[in-house]
Amino acid sequence: MQLTGAEIIVECLKEQGVDTVFGYPGGTILNVYDALYKHQREIFHVLTSHEQGAAHAADGYARATGKVGVCLATSGPGATNLVTGIATAYMDSIPMVAITANVTLPMLGKDSFQEVDIAGVTMPITKHGYIVKDVSILADTLRKAFRIAASGRPGPVLVDVTKDVTAALYEYTPKEPEKPEWVKKYNEEEVEQALKLLTRAKKPYIFVGGGAVLSGASGQVREFAAKMDAPVCDTLMGKGAFDGNNPLYTGMIGMHGTKTSNLGVSECDLLIALGARFSDRVVGNVKKFASHAKILHIDIDAAEINKNVHADASLVGDLKDILNTINSRLPQLSHEEWTSHIKEYMEKYPLKYDDSVLSCPYVIEELDRITGGDAIITTDVGQHQMWAAQYYHYTKPRTFISSGGLGTMGYGLGACIGAKMGKPDKICVNIAGDGCFRMNMNELATASRYNIPVIQVVINNHVLGMVRQWQTLFYDHRYSQTVLADKVDFCKVAEGLGCMAIRVTQKEEVAPAIEKAIAAGGPVLIECVIPEDDKVFPMVSPGAAISEVFDGDDLARENAAQG
Repeated sequence: MQLTGAEIIVECLKEQGVDTVFGYPGGTILNVYDALYKHQREIFHVLTSHEQGAAHAADGYARATGKVGVCLATSGPGATNLVTGIATAYMDSIPMVAITANVTLPMLGKDSFQEVDIAGVTMPITKHGYIVKDVSILADTLRKAFRIAASGRPGPVLVDVTKDVTAALYEYTPKEPEKPEWVKKYNEEEVEQALKLLTRAKKPYIFVGGGAVLSGASGQVREFAAKMDAPVCDTLMGKGAFDGNNPLYTGMIGMHGTKTSNLGVSECDLLIALGARFSDRVVGNVKKFASHAKILHIDIDAAEINKNVHADASLVGDLKDILNTINSRLPQLSHEEWTSHIKEYMEKYPLKYDDSVLSCPYVIEELDRITGGDAIITTDVGQHQMWAAQYYHYTKPRTFISSGGLGTMGYGLGACIGAKMGKPDKICVNIAGDGCFRMNMNELATASRYNIPVIQVVINNHVLGMVRQWQTLFYDHRYSQTVLADKVDFCKVAEGLGCMAIRVTQKEEVAPAIEKAIAAGGPVLIECVIPEDDKVFPMVSPGAAISEVFDGDDLARENAAQG
């Protein structure tokens, strides 16, 4: 079957089970868009407002569904506009294939119009990158890209195709998609060593990372925690892998983790890391992190073992597979004295906020109550992100979608659109601060164009909240370029982009606004106006030990003592 390169690309997408792609057309990729036009009943293309939105949407689609997300862009600025989205996916190990077109082969390397070496640009932020200059290898290259994106530790792969390849004819032969490669590098001796550590521990603590979500190991994690009878904390990326309503769950760990999790991990004698990479926001001061504990690190990526924190034992492989092995051989353990001690911490140090005024935690608690904890929550980055992690109870994996590693402002709305396209039956809500929202609020036009019923909550405190919090605590109240008190009216912007808009200024307005937005059947913006000095607590100062976690009450006592 003789097809053009562009038609081969579309056939390969269909072959891989792709039903939705996100992108923005341009000159060099026109042949591909022409082929997509002919197959629009089989592959739905979402035209975003900006290529960055396309990359974030593909990322959100992948996180919500577990499938490989796909985004498309033309050469030059089209391709470079994908870079932030590709880097976001790379840092959080999200499977994505970015397909770009480039100038024709004779024009490569001549600074041609809209020519950029996008494979070179993205080399540090992709699992792999290809430049296809020969139509005969196009199909197999795309197949490799999908396999690499989903194999082992997932991640983004770039495929850059010259325009003449998209026009050239070649014989296309369909193939069944290959299954992702299985990673298993652990042995029986390492399993035995792990079981000894697990059965001998008196004060074990389980630390769940994003790998538990990516591997589909949620059920195994819950069985393991029950057998260990151990408290469980998680990272931002690990949300939902362990039921947030389970009595063993103690909340997030790290810079804005709960006092219980931070103090408990600092006191434990065995820390079991499940698919976590010990990032600086989790660990704080490395020398003081879990200093009384042995560490058992289970991860799919051997490069993560001993990279940030020394492990006394490790298992490298798929977390789901490893936990199945361990759970089958682990006896039922009891740590009643230890779990009772941790429960005392939970009672002594609950999360709390000022409930006398409208606040972001209140909005999120109402969202949790009204949706029954069953929505997909996406976020941007900052205070609202931490509040969303703290106050919504995530009971299932792939329901909290956020930029953890790169911390990308402007990520959430595109990701929410992608998540809704992948999970149309789910309520999908993006929570953003006013600073983040203005970065990519043009994607509301995408939501209204297709009438995608996403709910955009803007927590508007008229400042860059998290940066201002740092300026308050560590920069003696010098608010350099963090005040956003301008004339932007987000409700008018949303209405101008074709969406319903609701402004909330009082607590009693929150629930009706959420209920109205859910019932609307189209995209809705809810602007919630909160005080500018609300802060996220608990908090660990940058570089401090996580045991030095403090909250607003601690600060008040310290300030009173200093007069």
